[in-house]
Amino acid sequence: MSKRPELDAVTGVETTGHEWDGIKELNKPLPRWWLNTFYVCILWAVGYWMVYPAWPTLNGYTPGLLGYSQRETLAREAKAATQAQGGLRDLLARTPLADVRNNPELLRFATAGGTSSFQTNCAPCHGRGAQGAVGYPNLNDDDWLWGGSVEDIHKTIEVGIRTEQTNTRLSQMPRFGVDKLLSPEEIAVSAEFVLALSGQAHDAAAAAKGGQIYSEQCAACHGETGKGNSELGSPNLTDRIWLYGGSKPEITESIQTGRGGMMPAWARRLDPVTMKAIAVYVHNLGGGK
Repeated sequence: MSKRPELDAVTGVETTGHEWDGIKELNKPLPRWWLNTFYVCILWAVGYWMVYPAWPTLNGYTPGLLGYSQRETLAREAKAATQAQGGLRDLLARTPLADVRNNPELLRFATAGGTSSFQTNCAPCHGRGAQGAVGYPNLNDDDWLWGGSVEDIHKTIEVGIRTEQTNTRLSQMPRFGVDKLLSPEEIAVSAEFVLALSGQAHDAAAAAKGGQIYSEQCAACHGETGKGNSELGSPNLTDRIWLYGGSKPEITESIQTGRGGMMPAWARRLDPVTMKAIAVYVHNLGGGK
């Protein structure tokens, strides 16, 4: 006579006779509805593999019975989006940057497109609101290293700063400390003079000594009065708008190392119309000249 199966004392379900660490396995099959759902999913997956592109091959992939291509779908959607722009993109391509503002509809189109492209390409460095950060210019203020007209902004976007492109924006402040062009004492008094230029608290005696060094080493680029020169990309040292900070330690570091950040040349990555749209957007942020 066969042994009757053991019943679990808590659930009343038969056990399989297997036990691990005092835990007995219940002989309770999965619900029928669950199994049926599982089988339907298997059939659905097989059908999906047959209908849509799925399996890789040596020279591509199985195209599927429907011949669906996500790339073709995306290309159609992009084409439809371009057509929906009603020729404004072509108009923007033909219109000089200075004249975009004269066409309200074109200005709205360029600003909207420039906003989207800025968020995708420029915001990682300049911030979503173009507020900048240490080493990344604030594009909302009226302080521009290379000029703030819409044409100047466009050129900066196009050729970048300190890139390998032949016509890139290029300037390099000497590394007065790293290359031992000035002694630590000379750098310290020069920093005091820059503090004086920007109207900050400073050591007057040290600043007087730094003024002579400034005239010999720095005035050629920054100007005798420290107002800077957009043709050279040299910053204004009098307005208290600082790319790398305006405290004495930060100014000292700038004199010692020369700083020198880099911006990509977007002409290699973006089409001309997109660059024009970004230039219009940046110019309209409020700081454009």
